[in-house]
Amino acid sequence: MNPLTRYDPFGDEGFDDLFRGLFKPVRLANAPAAIAIKMDVTETDKGYAVHAEIPGVKKEDIHVAIEGNQVTVSAEVKREAEKKEGDRVLRSERYFGSVYRSFTLPVEIDEAASTARYDNGILQLTLARKAPVAGRKLMVQ
Repeated sequence: MNPLTRYDPFGDEGFDDLFRGLFKPVRLANAPAAIAIKMDVTETDKGYAVHAEIPGVKKEDIHVAIEGNQVTVSAEVKREAEKKEGDRVLRSERYFGSVYRSFTLPVEIDEAASTARYDNGILQLTLARKAPVAGRKLMVQ
């Protein structure tokens, strides 16, 4: 007796990939797509830890902006290879240009106590929570 398995046609990633190409203009079919910055965000007792993958970028070309509870990571991916005379490009899939990723956290971040470190293509952010501001009583006159 065969066990029954449930099939969800919309749960498979292949279905999404099938229709993703239908809405792209034909002239952009061979153009490389912008890379997405992949990241993991974990909550710690003091704040948040973020590990973002940004391979092939110099640390001078990475910018991190914190505004309240919104964090934006942007980078400039530059073309490093030099083309020699007589060389012919058969296929080019690497992306060159600007990339960014922005996300919102549930609490405000203290920019002064937060740190950023970039090593081997991984950006590590340590984001400290801003101390809650105590409410102020107003005197009714």
